[in-house]
Amino acid sequence: MAATAHRGTAGPVLILGEDSRRTRGSDAQASNVAAGKAVADAVRTTLGPRGMDKLLVDASGNVVITNDGATLLEEMDIEHPAAQMLVDVARTQEAEVGDGTTTAAVFAGELLAHAARLLERDVHPTAIVEGYAAARGLALDAVDDATLDGDLDDERLRRVAQSSMTGKGTGEVSAAALADLVVRAVRQVADVGVDRDDVHVYAQPGASSSATALVDGVVVDAEPLRADGPVDVEDAAVLVFDAELGVREAATDVAYEVTSVDQFAAAVDAQDAELRALADALADTGADVVFCTKRVEDAVAAALAKRGVLVYESVSADDAAALRAATGASLARDARDVASDDLGRADAVRVEAFGDDRVTFVEHADAAAVTLFVRGGTGHVVAELERALDDATDVVVAALDGGVVPGAGYAELAAADRVRRGAAGIPGRAQLAAEAFADALDVLPRTLAANAGMDPVDAMVALRAANEDARAGVLAVGERGDLGDPVDAGVFDPADVKREAVEAATEAATMVVRIDDIIAAK
Repeated sequence: MAATAHRGTAGPVLILGEDSRRTRGSDAQASNVAAGKAVADAVRTTLGPRGMDKLLVDASGNVVITNDGATLLEEMDIEHPAAQMLVDVARTQEAEVGDGTTTAAVFAGELLAHAARLLERDVHPTAIVEGYAAARGLALDAVDDATLDGDLDDERLRRVAQSSMTGKGTGEVSAAALADLVVRAVRQVADVGVDRDDVHVYAQPGASSSATALVDGVVVDAEPLRADGPVDVEDAAVLVFDAELGVREAATDVAYEVTSVDQFAAAVDAQDAELRALADALADTGADVVFCTKRVEDAVAAALAKRGVLVYESVSADDAAALRAATGASLARDARDVASDDLGRADAVRVEAFGDDRVTFVEHADAAAVTLFVRGGTGHVVAELERALDDATDVVVAALDGGVVPGAGYAELAAADRVRRGAAGIPGRAQLAAEAFADALDVLPRTLAANAGMDPVDAMVALRAANEDARAGVLAVGERGDLGDPVDAGVFDPADVKREAVEAATEAATMVVRIDDIIAAK
């Protein structure tokens, strides 16, 4: 389609290529809203403890089975630009707080649906944006007020982790047992503040999921460079090295002319001497195990193996950082300058075989980094369990940072009620948008009720009545679910998850609403 910029006596002036497509006005808005709602509807049935799984098959035939919102939206082949904005909502939610991606996507889709109805009533997009912004502030205030007072003990943190994992495929092991592992892991690295990067999740298929365990230290997907060296080292001094262990190369291209056998032999001897000196320097540091992020020459590895040093090469930057956190080692770059305090300590460095895979465990009782070692009978089970533990770890960290609110949809009900009461103070047509925002918040408890097998309309009526005098949410009780106090049932969500979902969903919805012209090249 070509666009007409000006029609004069000389005819129309074309500013877009003939192959470009342009959609304007209400058609553009309707297209964007429909795309956003389609994304939200795709993940809606996965919400909550009774949510269903999705099976995704890519062009290569690879299969992913999950109900994790972030994974679903990443794996789906979404092309519509407005729909991509909801994918960005999930990415932001995942990056900031690690959970609540489905909540954010469903809420954003519902905000778009209500915005479409307002547009049909000739409410200007600017009024919708203003109303949504005012309602967002009221909703965030409600989340703050709903945040429970008091320090978070281990039992409440376990409940937070368990609420995150309930409904996800955890195999034979219960969500309660996994939640206990997660809390122990976070508590171990939370001496001063919690660094999420110090809790790792490593997945290894081939055993029952009940074999999932907490490792005091890190698990590295690597095996020793030499088979003739040690396999297990107790009370190990660990060196993490960030340079090639081989013959130094010239900074510029240099050619050497060898005119005799003696010259060639001398060059080889000099190279061997350099490698032996490098191996000796490394061994003299007192290191029992060397993890090198770069290449290691065979001659160096062989010389170190003869001296009982375990050597690894091409260790990733992430693994190197985890090893340093677990052992207290510094990152060394010159074997001649390694001091004793550059070495880390490990109670044990051992290599275990799992089928054809060989994995290295670096364990230390006082490690500042820990690993949740995930087991499962199949790759699909292990992958979903890994996602569940990642989310559970994220929500425990988020809970420690920002507190918790009652779960089961209570926070959204409280926020919707606050927005409805505050909407009367919003001037003009923005008030209509604020009321629509409150109605959109209701989609979350309503979806929880529907996914639990309850009648969503009856459930919402009962929930509003129950929350007049007490506190109620949708609980996964019995075959059809039930209403009850989420605090008494031990159902909690991190407050930061709710805050981020409201922020990210509102931002995405208002951005889409303001678009009235779509220009797409071929």
